[in-house]
Amino acid sequence: MKLVGISGSLAGWKTNVAVHNALEAVKSFDATVQTELIDLRDYEVEFVNGDPLAYYNEDTFKVVNKVLNADFLVIGTPIYQASISGVLKNLLDHLPVDAFNRKVTGMVTTGEIEKHFLVSEYQLKPILSYLKGLVPSSNIFIHNDSFSDENELFDDQVLERLNAFAKEMVSLQQSIEQRK
Repeated sequence: MKLVGISGSLAGWKTNVAVHNALEAVKSFDATVQTELIDLRDYEVEFVNGDPLAYYNEDTFKVVNKVLNADFLVIGTPIYQASISGVLKNLLDHLPVDAFNRKVTGMVTTGEIEKHFLVSEYQLKPILSYLKGLVPSSNIFIHNDSFSDENELFDDQVLERLNAFAKEMVSLQQSIEQRK
C-alpha cells in the first residue's frame, strides 16, 4: 500500500514535521507501507481555473496524480484565520469528485489556538467526505506548544495519539483493500 502525506503549508515547518511524524508512525506499525511526503512549498501548483488537468504546469499535474494514485492519505494543514491553508484548498479543488473513493484520508492539523481543532471537523472533513474519502475518528490536532524551538515534536501525548491514528488508518485501509 502507498500512503501519501501532504503538507499544506508554504510557511514554517510544524505541519511538515507533523505529517512526517504521522508517516513514520504508520511505517512503525506496518513496515510494508510505502510512504511519500508531498510538501506543497516544493511545487508550483497553479490556481484552479476550470481547465482540464492536462492544461496545467508539470508540477500541478505531478502532484495531483501522486494524490490520485495513493492508496490512502494523510492531509496536513496549519490553521490560519480559523481556516485551512489556501494552498491546500487549491490542491483539493484540482481533484475530481470521487478522488478519494475507497481511500482513508486522515487529517493532521497544527495551530496556535486550541479551539482551532474544530476547523478540521467543520471545514476539512466535509471536503474530504465530498471527495468520497473515509475519514478516521482519531484525527490529530497539534498545538504549536507541542513543538520545540527547532520544530521537533516532543509532546508524548501527541506522539501516542499519532500512533493510535496510524493504527486506525492502516487497519481501515487494509479492510478496504480486502474488499476490492
